Amino acid sequence: MELVLNQKQELGLVMTFQLRQAIELLQYSTYDLYQYIKEQELENPLIELEEPYSFRDEKSTGNASSTNSYEDLIEYVKSHDACMREELFSQAKFLYKNEQDQQLLNYLIHNLKDNGYLSLTENEYYTESEIDRGIQLLQQVGPIGIGARSLQECLLLQITYNYPEESLAASLIENHLDLLANRKWNEIARCMKLSLAEVKNIYDFIKTLNPNPCTLFSDSSVEYLNPDIIVEFKDEKLVHYLNEGYLPEIHFNKEYSGLLNAKDETSKYINNQYNSYKWLLSSIEQRRLTILKIVGVLVEKQETFFKEGFQSLKPLTLKEVADEIDMHESTVSRATMNKVLQTPQGSFDLRMLFTSKLDTSDGSAISQTKVKTLLENFIENEDKYKPLSDQKIADYFNKEKGIRISRRTISKYREELNIPPSSRRREISV
Repeated sequence: MELVLNQKQELGLVMTFQLRQAIELLQYSTYDLYQYIKEQELENPLIELEEPYSFRDEKSTGNASSTNSYEDLIEYVKSHDACMREELFSQAKFLYKNEQDQQLLNYLIHNLKDNGYLSLTENEYYTESEIDRGIQLLQQVGPIGIGARSLQECLLLQITYNYPEESLAASLIENHLDLLANRKWNEIARCMKLSLAEVKNIYDFIKTLNPNPCTLFSDSSVEYLNPDIIVEFKDEKLVHYLNEGYLPEIHFNKEYSGLLNAKDETSKYINNQYNSYKWLLSSIEQRRLTILKIVGVLVEKQETFFKEGFQSLKPLTLKEVADEIDMHESTVSRATMNKVLQTPQGSFDLRMLFTSKLDTSDGSAISQTKVKTLLENFIENEDKYKPLSDQKIADYFNKEKGIRISRRTISKYREELNIPPSSRRREISV
């Protein structure tokens, strides 16, 4: 056996830390980028941040409600739900002086979901009868229906406390809720020995009940949406820019400048940090230019959308945009991730401007988004007593609109739009 030393030359792609950093920055939202810059300030002594003037001014005057003060706003959103639960429990303590009742209500209140329904997957502390009693106590504190463990219980609680005379509605909800959900009017009439007119009256009453009356938590919290990119009209022309006015300016800490040229271990560390500082500036600028270049193509290709809305959205893919600006498709994909676009038509996920196409009978193409809009409008205006099946809607689109679409695709789009099937859209005909 002979040992031989061979030298071999190969070409390979190595993912450096700097390259990985640049790729990560590309897919960050503006707020994620803000957080990342703040982290870099803590890790790199050469980085010195200067907050925008308006941001510093609002902080110095104690304006805690500033839309630029992200930390204050997020802490408010995080704490608000907890505060509302505490307020509910405070009311319970005021109403019920028994310590065991207070403990039971505290347990229930802290197991409520955001919509007010009670979620007890594992309960080792109270019996079923104790939980039922706790829910009865809870009804005296919060909105009627709070603490319900199901839609059925929520509706029945509202009838019990507010409409005790509606015994037929209670019976329908308690015994035939599945038939009601599927709008089996004739079967309901047969089971309850009622006329269709009577079933319709009961159904009209049930529609006045609130399936989600427990908005104590979800409606009181703040859902804050900050756009990353803004597209607007100026002088009747579309302009676009990044919404990065609250990002701090990154400066070099001059206190360390004298150590850059020294010949010791400290100098080596300082120089490494200086390279990281320069690379951060370069990566942020590259991210900015890439996003602006992509949005520029989107504004040009989807100009009618910005003027007229989603019904005018044209078919457009990531590859088509990538080819337009001579970039790789994966770069466009990363740059459009986690980005919110503010437009004259509202604020949307940037990726909503990319949509696949469907062929039409005249050889042209139509975007999936436009087809969904047409489908939504069609179902909204259909005969509620004779709603069409997915197959009949597909046939209509093929014959009347010239859009080549299958029943399965109609079904898929309908589900994405949260539209029930025809059997559950049918109204009572009397």
